[in-house]
Amino acid sequence: MLTSRSRVLSPKYLNFASLSASFLLSKQSSFNSKQTLLPSLHNSPVSLHSQSIKAGVSRRFLGSVRFNHSMASQSGPQSAHDFTVKDAKGNDVDLSIYKGKVLLIVNVASQCGLTDSNYTELTQLYAKYKDQGLEILAFPCNQFGSQEPGSSEEIVEFACTRFKAEYPIFDKVEVNGNNAAPIYKYLKSSKGGLFGDNIKWNFSKFLVDKEGKVVDRYAPTTSPLSIEKEVKKLLGIA
Repeated sequence: MLTSRSRVLSPKYLNFASLSASFLLSKQSSFNSKQTLLPSLHNSPVSLHSQSIKAGVSRRFLGSVRFNHSMASQSGPQSAHDFTVKDAKGNDVDLSIYKGKVLLIVNVASQCGLTDSNYTELTQLYAKYKDQGLEILAFPCNQFGSQEPGSSEEIVEFACTRFKAEYPIFDKVEVNGNNAAPIYKYLKSSKGGLFGDNIKWNFSKFLVDKEGKVVDRYAPTTSPLSIEKEVKKLLGIA
């Protein structure tokens, strides 16, 4: 009579145990081979070449984006010298003629409470530094209280006769809104005001260096002679 221990160790049970062990070992071996194979395929020359191509394409794409963005940012005006304006007679004036000059750009008006003091000091400042490279560019504007209603001829006669203005007075412009002169859009975008970019009133002032870059912006109530120190610095006068 066979005991229970003998039944466990019988050939029938031994054969079943052997087959089970063999099956488990084969699954383990298959799993290990897959683990080994995947890194191998990942690092194969074909895979590495594909990764290299993708990286190269990505770099070229990003480089193209950066290049196009740079070109777009440089396509607009880079300085005040990039603009053309109209003089009082309607003729084109290319502001590049002022390269190498320090510019004080002012929106003027003939019937403003600030007219007398500003025109007087502008004339004094210009007389003192015009030979050292200062130019004052006056742009009449009627947007503030309709205080510049006259024609271009009347405005020039007023400034030159009453205040002895020798600096150029240009054609009447708008300085705010959709119809603002391009030169004023550039000036405002380069140097915003205390309460926003818009020009606040007559006789706002922009100081521009010899390269055409806006250096500073001054309120209408800032007198021209009070910025003499800044003008001298840009002119290179000790």
